[in-house]
Amino acid sequence: MQKIYNPLREDWKAVLKRPTQTVDDIEETVESIFSEVHENGDAVLKKYTEKFDGARLKDFSVAQSELKEAKALVSQELQHAIQLAKKNIETFHKAQRTNRVEVETVNGVRCWQEKRPIQKVGLYIPGGTAPLFSTILMLAVPANIAGCEEVVLCTPPGSDGKVDPAILYAADLCGVTQIFKVGGIQAIAAMTFGTESIPQVYKIFGPGNQYVTVAKQLATKYGVAIDMPAGPSELLVVADDSADASFVASDLLSQAEHGVDSQVILVSTSKTMLDKVEWEVELQLNELPRKEIAGKAIANSKLIFMEDDANALELINEYGPEHLIICTENENFYSNGIKNAGSVFIGNYTPESAGDYASGTNHTLPTNGYAKQYGGVNLDSFMKSMTFQKISKEGIQKIGGAIESMAEAEGLQAHKNAVTLRLKSLE
Repeated sequence: MQKIYNPLREDWKAVLKRPTQTVDDIEETVESIFSEVHENGDAVLKKYTEKFDGARLKDFSVAQSELKEAKALVSQELQHAIQLAKKNIETFHKAQRTNRVEVETVNGVRCWQEKRPIQKVGLYIPGGTAPLFSTILMLAVPANIAGCEEVVLCTPPGSDGKVDPAILYAADLCGVTQIFKVGGIQAIAAMTFGTESIPQVYKIFGPGNQYVTVAKQLATKYGVAIDMPAGPSELLVVADDSADASFVASDLLSQAEHGVDSQVILVSTSKTMLDKVEWEVELQLNELPRKEIAGKAIANSKLIFMEDDANALELINEYGPEHLIICTENENFYSNGIKNAGSVFIGNYTPESAGDYASGTNHTLPTNGYAKQYGGVNLDSFMKSMTFQKISKEGIQKIGGAIESMAEAEGLQAHKNAVTLRLKSLE
């Protein structure tokens, strides 16, 4: 890990640069596959599933028999763990329900807001070396609480044409309505346009590699909404001498093992802590099964010394991390002052992996600095706010004159007439 001491403010952008490709590097590939899927549907999905996943499929749908088989392959211990996590996620997301907001702005003018579920949502679940069945809980649970009618899931198959049993178990448990064995750019394109097998959806959720991230962004050009630009995982830990260096190192490695393009950063006001964590990272890294992946991510990561808490906090807000862990004596200073972060973990006994799995908060979060503009997935992500209004005779008389004046000033005579006719009928 690269050590940096008191970087100058003008160098912060370079110091905090993410190890990701630009959109221009991969947008051409994404657009090409989108165009093919749009024109030729399932045939293209089959071609790319064989090319990228090594699987020849006649049918993308997961059958009931496969769900039954998957459940038998998931250990009782893991089933109980998934059920516990599901319960906590349900508890936290049910608490996010809000009542109808209603107000009479003036006598006779009644306005209210209600939330309605998005009818059709698509969930993308990465597969490969780390099948993220936990992400199904984070997406399907709030989708069902919101009342979404169709919850479509796409995930890449293995070369044997099968999906990881834990993914299928979690999807079935959480009420996913349709599951398809399609991954990558082609899966996002399929949910964007619809194919012979896969239905079109109104909003797409879920993380993925940089190609999937760009594919989701491209989907918005075709009228499909997305949760956020959720790309390679990242974590920033701020720690002083009150932290446990072994805990900090374990948290950094927990994100580094996601992928070679993940980034982890330690910010500290203690040079001693930087040294301790660096040593612990090397020690723990050698014991990891995903050592090679984590090691490459660690090579892109930073140990940054800042002279005081105020400058450290300013640097963190400039970075806008997906995950922020606060392990400092003055934890309230950081938790009260943080402006840009996807999810915050406070204290020595709050690992980031708790939020990934079972504390109840959502782990689908903005990356690549998008925490400055986006929040993480929550219940409202699966709903849309609709406003209503009802105006009485008294109400139109109270606000009608103002509407007429404003419409006339904007040169919209028909707008004015719509009010004038009503006012005259009341004379």
